[in-house]
Amino acid sequence: MISAESAFAPAAAAVARGDVPGATLGIVTAEGERAVFVAGHAALEPAPEPLTRAHWFDLASVSKLIATTRMVLTLAERGLLDLDRPLTDAIPDLRQYDVAGAPERQLTFRDCLAHRTFLPAVEPIYTYGDDPARLRAFVLQRAWHHGPPVYSDINFILLGIAVERLTRAPLSDWPLEEGLGYGPPPGPAVATEFCHWRGRMLRGEVHDENAFALGGAPGHAGLFGTADGVLGFAHGLLTGEGASPAMLAAIRTPVHAHRTCGWEIAHPGWHGGEACSPGTIGHTGFTGTGLWVDFERGLAWTLLTNRVHPTRHRESHIMALRAATSEAVIAAADAR
Repeated sequence: MISAESAFAPAAAAVARGDVPGATLGIVTAEGERAVFVAGHAALEPAPEPLTRAHWFDLASVSKLIATTRMVLTLAERGLLDLDRPLTDAIPDLRQYDVAGAPERQLTFRDCLAHRTFLPAVEPIYTYGDDPARLRAFVLQRAWHHGPPVYSDINFILLGIAVERLTRAPLSDWPLEEGLGYGPPPGPAVATEFCHWRGRMLRGEVHDENAFALGGAPGHAGLFGTADGVLGFAHGLLTGEGASPAMLAAIRTPVHAHRTCGWEIAHPGWHGGEACSPGTIGHTGFTGTGLWVDFERGLAWTLLTNRVHPTRHRESHIMALRAATSEAVIAAADAR
């Protein structure tokens, strides 16, 4: 299997420098070989706790691909939605007071999956109230500020609402691999950040404020996972056992710039480093998480950190760490 010392060296060094409190690197091959390396702490405050392989991480935006993207593409395969039809097929009350003129009513499922919309990157939805149903209504009826296409949580909040409407069930009802699920997790959890809004150090509850206010299982965040849980999902992509040919084509084919349906595809300067194959896909999460799948090599890896602990307002050098880790993993795999 891949050399632990070489593949994990960038993450181990980041922990030693104090850039991140803890780090878990998981690697899996298409043949099912698996390795997980761990260093540092699951928590520093209020008391230090060593990080273990069993700890659950708040996956943040990695939720978008493991959960929401997969849900939308599954519903498309079942004929319950058309990716190139407007969201209003599932959410007829979207901007219902301006049916003729609201541009939000023209957005398609594919537009939102690939962040090919005018919607803003983020909005402090949690500051408008604490009733999840009312906040969903706010998201649907708001006339959103227009801008150039950017990576937007709003896209996936809308997709999550669409999935809820089509299935008449919360996203948390969907079956997931062992080691994945919406919070609170069933095992030891990694601490994220002291939240001044909630007045406590977060651990085992979703870090993203909007996800918490929307009930903990919206479309853009909320999923927790162990390294083995994330690797189980990734292995299914490598073998095709966890995704149909149509789903694999959707997540691997660029739609807008360097974005596919739900994922990023390798491009210069991206978080996956420069050594990966051209068709490699990946995604990151704000809490310090990430997943990459190199289909050409039959290799996937996840780097899970708690870089926001005890606060996001510090320099973790996470982007450099992600690229360096990806390149180290690939070098170690190629040297086998």
